[in-house]
Amino acid sequence: MSTPVDALTFGEAMLSVQVDGPLTAGGQARTAVAGAESNVAVGLARLGHHVAWAGRVGTDEPGRMVLRALRGEGVRVDCATSDDQAPTGAMLRERRVADLARVHYWRTGSAASRLRPQHVKSALDAGARVLHLTGITCALGEGPLATVRAAAEHAAHNGWTVSLDVNHRNRLWDATAATTALRPLLELVDILIASDDELPLVAANPAATPAEQAAQLLADGAREVVVKRGSDGADLYLPGRAPLHADAHTVPLVDTVGAGDAFSAGYLSAVLDGLAAPERLHRATRTAAFSVAGAGDWEGLPHRDELPLLDTAPGGALR
Repeated sequence: MSTPVDALTFGEAMLSVQVDGPLTAGGQARTAVAGAESNVAVGLARLGHHVAWAGRVGTDEPGRMVLRALRGEGVRVDCATSDDQAPTGAMLRERRVADLARVHYWRTGSAASRLRPQHVKSALDAGARVLHLTGITCALGEGPLATVRAAAEHAAHNGWTVSLDVNHRNRLWDATAATTALRPLLELVDILIASDDELPLVAANPAATPAEQAAQLLADGAREVVVKRGSDGADLYLPGRAPLHADAHTVPLVDTVGAGDAFSAGYLSAVLDGLAAPERLHRATRTAAFSVAGAGDWEGLPHRDELPLLDTAPGGALR
């Protein structure tokens, strides 16, 4: 039996092939591990938290690569499961124009798409303080959606904090399908995280202003609504309080993929540390800045002792 962790998450971690130019032109490629939930898990582990990832991979080399990478980052994978009848998912990310990346998925029929509630039972039984979920897992099929629902119900029943990042992917499902699947989950969610263009997917009135949408989500039971605004920073809505805003940190823009996951990791880290609302937003925008300033989905995420580095003058050196 595993021991309790600070945070538990699960979903699809994949083999990522990243090409530095158009694939048809034969751009140079490198392999890595990618996945929204595993990115958050690595971010939390680097910030000093005990975190477990309970996703499902194939019994293949990409699956072994996923588990080795997460284990190497200090993420517990003892409750992860494998499927000898389905492959680990894969994605191709090609840099197409300037800093615009185009992503192609091979996820249909993957091991993660066959995720079922029984596959995460041991992880749930072990216990956690925070359960982090994303809309990406919900988009993988009825089984993964049922797993998300069962996990959220278990966490809510046992007094855990449940966070949900909407994390909409147009190539996985359309807006109508996302709304239909995600809105029934909101009654179980304590912390809702969404970018400003994702908020209408879960709001009762998509035509309302973001502030009105957040107010309704709070009235429906959410404890916190966190809105990511990219280079414009982030807003936090809490019941009975004026909205809080944090500016984004100014850093050289290298790669925006994974920035939202970095933001979520920073925010949940601050929640686990018991920080006040402004400090939660500050840590979230800071971890996101580390992410966009480096290449890769999670490779640039900061360790806890590196958080103050952004306070150093640009171009400086620590000697």
